[in-house]
Formats: sequence, C-alpha cells, structure tokens
Amino acid sequence: MSLLEVSGLKKVYSTRFGGSKVEALRDIHFDVREGEYVAIMGESGSGKTTLLNILAALDRPTSGRVLLDGKDLSKIKDSAMASYRRNNLGFVFQDFNLLDTFTLADNIYLPLVLARCSYKEMRDRLAPIATALGIEKLLKKYPYEVSGGEKQRAAVARALITDPKLILADEPTGALDSRSSDELLRLFSEINRMGQTILMVTHSINAASTAGRVLFIKDGVVFHQLYRGGASNEQFYQKISNTMVMLTAGRDKG
Repeated sequence: MSLLEVSGLKKVYSTRFGGSKVEALRDIHFDVREGEYVAIMGESGSGKTTLLNILAALDRPTSGRVLLDGKDLSKIKDSAMASYRRNNLGFVFQDFNLLDTFTLADNIYLPLVLARCSYKEMRDRLAPIATALGIEKLLKKYPYEVSGGEKQRAAVARALITDPKLILADEPTGALDSRSSDELLRLFSEINRMGQTILMVTHSINAASTAGRVLFIKDGVVFHQLYRGGASNEQFYQKISNTMVMLTAGRDKG
C-alpha cells in the first residue's frame, strides 16, 4: 500500500519583482510504500530541497498533488497545518535543530508538549526510544554538552516520539564525522526494520546505500531510480556511484 503518493508535481518560483521565473520542479511522480526506506539524490540545484519542503508541507506546489496516507496536503487549511505536521511527520535535520537552553529530554518532548500530552505520557513514550537509541544516560544534558552524533540521536528520538507515519530526513549525516554517520545510518536501518517509513534527502552515496531504493532527481524530474534487491551495502554503493557518474556526465555533455 502506498503511504506517500506524489503526482505531477511542479513548482515555479518568480524572481524578485516578477522579472523571470525559475522552474524548480517540472513533473515529479513517485510513491513510497508503507515501511519503505527511500533516499533521494541529485546535484545541487536539482530540486531536492524544494521537493522536501513540499513533502513536509512547508511549501505548496504550483501544480500536482501530494497524498500522505490518502490525505491531500493541499486540502489542509493553513491553520491546521502545524498540527498535521506534528501528528504525521517526523523531521531529522542536518544541523539537529535542538534548543541549547533545553535539555535533550525537553528537546525530545517538545512536539508532545505542543500537542498537550501529559508528562507521564511523554516520559512513558521516551523511555523505550531513549533505550533503543542509547541516549538514556544523556537526557539531562544540554546539546552543547554532547557530541554531534549524540545530538543527532536526540533529534531522531524527537522525530520518533510522535509515532509519525513518515520520517523526513534532510542530509542527516551532513554535520557528522564518519563514525557518527555510520552509527546514525545503522539506527535508521534498525528503525526501518521495525516498520518506520523513512524518506531521506542526501548527497552522501554512503548514506543512500543503506536505503532500499534511491530516486535520482535531475532538472526537476525523477531521472532514474535504483532498487536494492538482494545487493549488499557495498554493491548498492557501487550502483549508486555509477548512476551519479552518469548524471554528471549527462550534465557535462549538455
């Protein structure tokens, strides 16, 4: 069953004073099945960030539609959008987006505080997640007291605590060293095996090689896609690398 359906997505931006228009997305079509782990790749300027913003309901398309669990995002009123995002989407960002004046626990609790959950419910939800992510001993610390990898695990916990239908990850390994990146990707794979649907935008071939499917965006369209099948991470890495070379070669010829 498709959890996310994207059809005919187009996004056109007008430059300042309306002098000219920039077509960020031309005609995007794809779907994500429940329980999938999908990576989106493409060069800078390919439309990845614009696509992610639309999927996150932070921006609206010029045309086309996005359905999440059958719900058309364009039909949601602006006044209800924040609540909808909080209840259905989890976010993991490159720069963590943690508040330095809050402990890790309070940062993780924030979506539940906004949803007016009781403290007992928040604590009960956090306990198994913190254990699974190995941060149970860090919860009283502040972001500036922990490593980048530990910050990102706290960010993952915040994304998971609302039990979202879909996690959207934007360059989640971009600010991490190689060891922390590998640990985060291992956690993503474990979370996915437990049934969580993940859509990750990344420049990293290493990160993409942990997904089950990779979509390649070029010039505002889905140019190509690869399925893992029975390939190992190393084999999938090579397939992705070869495709990225092809994308670059196509640009250079143009």
